[in-house]
Amino acid sequence: MTKVEKVEFVISKLESLYPEVPVPLDHKDNYTLLVAVLLSAQCTDVRVNQITPILFAMADNPFDMIKHSVEEIKEIIKPCGLSPMKSKGIYGLSQILVEKFDGKVPNSFEELEKLPGVGHKTASVVMSQGFGVPAFPVDTHIHRLMYRWTLSNGKNVVQTEKDAKRLFPKELWNKLHLQIIFFGREYCPARGHHPNTCPICKEIGRKELFKN
Repeated sequence: MTKVEKVEFVISKLESLYPEVPVPLDHKDNYTLLVAVLLSAQCTDVRVNQITPILFAMADNPFDMIKHSVEEIKEIIKPCGLSPMKSKGIYGLSQILVEKFDGKVPNSFEELEKLPGVGHKTASVVMSQGFGVPAFPVDTHIHRLMYRWTLSNGKNVVQTEKDAKRLFPKELWNKLHLQIIFFGREYCPARGHHPNTCPICKEIGRKELFKN
C-alpha cells in the first residue's frame, strides 16, 4: 500500500468500528473538562471518572474551587497520581480563570497553554472536545499506533502530531483522534498485542511486529 492508501484504509476501518465516539472523560462544561483532562495525565480515564464526581461535588467551577485549599484538592485527587502538582495546577488555573477570564475557559491554544498545569496536549483536548476546534491531541495510544502503522517515525509526540495533521484531513481530526484511542485500547495495546489478528496492523503494520 502507498501511504495515501494506508491513510484511507485506517480512516475507513476506524469509521466502521467506531461510527460514534463519546468523549472518554465525564464532564458537564469546559471547566470540568479542563480539570478532568489535567487529572488524566499518567492516569486512566476510568480512574479520573471515579474521582471527578467527588471533586466536582466540592467545587465544579473556578469560583468555588478557589474557596478551597490546594491541600483539600490534593486529598481528593490522590488516587489519580501526581497529586501535589495537579492540585496546584487546578487551584492556580482556577484563580487565573476567575481573575482574568470571568470564570470562563479561554478558547485559544495560546491562553490555555499559559494556565498552570496545562500543556499542549491538554489544551488540544479542550480545544477539540470542548470548543470543536480542529486539533489532534497525541496520547500514548496514538503515538504507538502511528508508529506501528508506518505513518510516523515514532521519535516523539511532537513529530507524531505533525505527521497526523499532515496525513489526515483536518475535518476528521476531532473524531479520528478519539477513534484511534478506542482502537488502541481494544485491538492494539502496548502489551499482549497480536499483529496477525489486529484489524489494522495485519494489513499495514511494520514488518518487525510480526517477528518472534
